Parts: sequence; C-alpha cells; structure tokens
Amino acid sequence: MTQVTHVIIDMDATTGDVVSQLLAQHDVVRSAIDEVAKTTTAESRQQAFDVLRELLSRHETAEEMVVRPLTRSIERGEAIAAARMDEENNGKDVLAELEKLDIASLEFARLFETFAQAVLTHALSEERLEFPLLRQHLDAEELETAERQLLLAERMAPTHPHPSARSTAMNYVAGPFAAVTDRARDAISKVISS
Repeated sequence: MTQVTHVIIDMDATTGDVVSQLLAQHDVVRSAIDEVAKTTTAESRQQAFDVLRELLSRHETAEEMVVRPLTRSIERGEAIAAARMDEENNGKDVLAELEKLDIASLEFARLFETFAQAVLTHALSEERLEFPLLRQHLDAEELETAERQLLLAERMAPTHPHPSARSTAMNYVAGPFAAVTDRARDAISKVISS
C-alpha cells in the first residue's frame, strides 16, 4: 500500500500577514494537486484527493468569508472580488462532481486535469490581481488581523465543497452547519474504510 503524504495547512502557523499566509497556502495547494496527479493506485489517489478536497474546501471558504469582503471594500476591488468568487463557485461545482466519480475512472482523470488547471489559474489571478491590491491598501495591522480571521475561518470551514454557498453571506449562514455535517461524514467514512 502506498502511503500518501498528507499536505495540510498548519492553522497555527501565522506569518503576520494574510497575503503571505495565502501565498504559502497556495504552495500547499500546488503540492496537493501534484500529489493527486502522481498517484499510481486508486487507494492512494483517493487519499490524496481527500486531502486536496478538504484543503480547497477550507481554504476557499475562508477566502470568501475574509478576503473577498476586504477586496470589495477597496476602490475598484468589486470586479476583482466578483471574478474570484465566480472562479471559486465554478471550482466548488467541479470539486463536488469529482467527489461523485470513480477515482480510478478515465472520466475522473480528465475532469481532474481540467479542474487542477482551473485551480492553478485561479490562484495565479489572486496572486497577480487581488493580493497586490490588499497589500497596497491595507496597513500591517489590518493584514495581520485578516490573517487571524482567515485561519479561524479555516478551522471552522466545511471539509467538502458546498456549491449552494455561492456568496460570503451564505458561507456565514450555511458554513457552520455544513462543517458539522462534513466532519461527521468524514468520521463515518474513516470508520467504514478501516
């Protein structure tokens, strides 16, 4: 049995700056995508995909709750925030679809390749368009506070995609309930697979 290296964000490792934190998390996401892509067995692919799914679900929910409102509050930030939300909502749809597919199927492999490229493009758009805007308009204290809020949101975020949560407000309303349900679902899955 191949052991998958679990790539998880250390939610206690602060950098003092939400942008630095997000850049570090993007590196973790890239590694997790690579881990799924290089797997050789269905079991190891499932393990790697589960790590990636949870990582993206938590990361994107926290960005939607913390980062998007900050971006919207900046002059000319609304369009940037809206475009990133659209990308994330499309990503949730595809991630939910991937969860339903046979991990060993050609259909999964093809859709995952497209999904991975979209995730990487989304991250690059944040890095080039959104993050510089945040650094330019927020002071050091605001960036530090936003990082603490982001890490807290990730701790409480759902571990599976929820395509119905398509806005910041919906993440606040539905997120806590979805997170509890997801954690129960994950625990039951671990018991069943043991």
